[in-house]
Amino acid sequence: MKNKEKNKSTLYLIVLLAIFLIPKLVAEEKNYLQWQIAYHNGEQEQPEHWYPATVPGAVQHDVMNADNYKQPWWYADNVTQFEWMEDVWFTYRTSFVSPKLKEGERLYFYSKGIDYKFNIILNGKTIWEQEGMFTYVDVDITDYLEESNLLQVLLYPVPKLGFDDPPENPDNFRKNARESTKPAVSYRWDWHPRCITRGIWDETYLEIRQKAHLDDVWVSYVLDEELSNAFMNIEVSGEDLENKRYQWTLKDSSGITVLDKQGVLLSDHSFIEAELSSPELWWPNGYGNPYLYSFKLRLFDNNMQEIDNHESKVGFRKIELITNEKSWSNSPGFPATSPLPPASLSVNNRRIFAKGSNWVHPEVFIGNITADRYREQIELAKNANFNILRVWGGGIVNKESFYDICDELGILVWQEFPLACNYYAGKPSYLKILEQEAISIVKRLRKHASVALWSGGNELYWAGMTEQSLPLRLLNSVCYSLDPQTPYINTSPYYGVGHGHYLFYDKDSDKEVFQWMVEARNTAYTEFGVPGISNAEVLKSFIPADKLFPPEKESVWSMHHGFNAWRKSSWAEMETYRKYFGEPASLEELVNNSQLMQSEGYKFIFEEARRQKPYCSMAINWCFQEPWPSAANNSIINWPNEPKEAYYHVSDALRPVLISMRASKFQFKEGDNFPFDLYLLNDTYDRLEKCEVKLFLIYDNKEEELYSWNCPEAMPFENVVGPSAHFIIPKMGSKLFEVKVKVNNRPEYESTYRFAYKHVN
Repeated sequence: MKNKEKNKSTLYLIVLLAIFLIPKLVAEEKNYLQWQIAYHNGEQEQPEHWYPATVPGAVQHDVMNADNYKQPWWYADNVTQFEWMEDVWFTYRTSFVSPKLKEGERLYFYSKGIDYKFNIILNGKTIWEQEGMFTYVDVDITDYLEESNLLQVLLYPVPKLGFDDPPENPDNFRKNARESTKPAVSYRWDWHPRCITRGIWDETYLEIRQKAHLDDVWVSYVLDEELSNAFMNIEVSGEDLENKRYQWTLKDSSGITVLDKQGVLLSDHSFIEAELSSPELWWPNGYGNPYLYSFKLRLFDNNMQEIDNHESKVGFRKIELITNEKSWSNSPGFPATSPLPPASLSVNNRRIFAKGSNWVHPEVFIGNITADRYREQIELAKNANFNILRVWGGGIVNKESFYDICDELGILVWQEFPLACNYYAGKPSYLKILEQEAISIVKRLRKHASVALWSGGNELYWAGMTEQSLPLRLLNSVCYSLDPQTPYINTSPYYGVGHGHYLFYDKDSDKEVFQWMVEARNTAYTEFGVPGISNAEVLKSFIPADKLFPPEKESVWSMHHGFNAWRKSSWAEMETYRKYFGEPASLEELVNNSQLMQSEGYKFIFEEARRQKPYCSMAINWCFQEPWPSAANNSIINWPNEPKEAYYHVSDALRPVLISMRASKFQFKEGDNFPFDLYLLNDTYDRLEKCEVKLFLIYDNKEEELYSWNCPEAMPFENVVGPSAHFIIPKMGSKLFEVKVKVNNRPEYESTYRFAYKHVN
């Protein structure tokens, strides 16, 4: 028996050696490692079991895959299996043989993301301690190496402040994050489950570098008033750079070199001046080409042998946040005040109408987010005529590929710091971590042409913070110091900017989107939503068949935000659906009715915001996508990447030019008056020719002409306010009818609107 146990132990050791020691490090750019993971109750406790780990990944995934957990994790209530993991410690470990370093070479441990508080231990010695998941880890481990090495990453338990009770109040959950820079959303939200992720969530590897090497190259620039010259100040940082020769080249999109600078670096933090005449400009989607130049900085030793190089891209554009037209107070005389704060974006000296959505990370387990997933979703955003995404402050700062793709596709990024819906006090311990994270975030993202606006976070004034709150003053100072050309705001909403409503019909006020949105007067609408039940096939993928229909409040529907998510009825607003359509007879009927209302609601809000231009300059709905399958919410993309019907109607409402009809309500009956207003909406800088517009009523397989309008020509970036008229609703047999706007010789301007018909006995 003893020999069998001894043989078993020997075999286990051989397996470990095969896993960890065979991959030897060579002098390549990146050397990825094999990892294991284990959990334990205390920092010093030795784990009992080690599991294979996926990096990038999450501790929950690794334990689930190794143990007998119910899968898939997002089915039914399986996500609750992970809650016990919040309060334990986790350790990652890997082993490697020390590489044979040449003279002047050093070995670095590099990670783009470890969540959240952790120590790095090499051969039993703690060599790095960090709190914060958005600061890259870059540690020279050369002096700690042995022939064979054990590298560990020790993860602390989740930061919590004891606000879990009473559990029915989700606001108490999010308060746990108010003294850390960990995104609050994972503690639970009305569209995100309680699942507080941890782990190595982004690229992580060992890297052999020369003693003299580049750490970073940033092309800072200022455009002159005519945008005809770019004055560049190229910031170069690294180790042992003094007296090293360099060559910096800038190439256009076709690969032709347009600038070539050569010289000697004076220190480890040097600047190179350059000037580019007549640069091609980077433009957001719908306003021009998002033109990108590529550059390369090469570093040489005294013999002109290349030591290191850095390649990246740069887009030249001028971004400003300017005061909206007509935004001064209407109060005449004195005492006078100031106008509303700026909320209008100007790009390259042109005002734009910012159209887009709030972006949340597309996976609960952020280590699973890939560049392909980013691209799929950002391409959907571009195809929906979006030109901006607001990266919401309750979620993560995205991986680098997100910003690369936004640069490429011309999508502006409104980037918030990881603060949301909390009162973040100015405690020195918190401010220290916040400053560390903010500096890291700004230095990384300022290089991207797409990053157009910094924001302290989400709804912080609602939580009791003010412009004098120390965290916001700190963030403003960091942004000004490191990226002064990019605008900064403390939070959204701020004075003049609106968040809400989030319902098609609000029974408390007895108003639909068709009423409250017309009454609203905001310089920007940066959150608004209309709930919609998810696509039927999505529902079937995570709700057991016997619970699918009719929806029940105390079931998987609630776990996945169908009920009691925001208020008792949200987000599956059953009373609202019954109000307009009666009791649904099937799941498919329920989904169709819900998505019809979401589509028409979103279409109306987006078009109404555009009708309020130039006083209004921005419309950004809540929200674009979701990180796991929901039963219902405000998103227009179902997880993992399936558009709802509303996606197509939002795209329709955001076309650069269209004829828009404002209606007064959603449901009509025979004899009702149907008043309407017509507009030509023009967000382009083209001068548009006049056109002939006709309205048709479509019902019961009939089409009746209602009205005609000779729309005059439109000036660049100006709407045309058309006539107001009305018609009387005839008797109908169907439950729905349409009003279609047709445009002679301009089918791309046409629009269709759907309404409910109420049969009266």
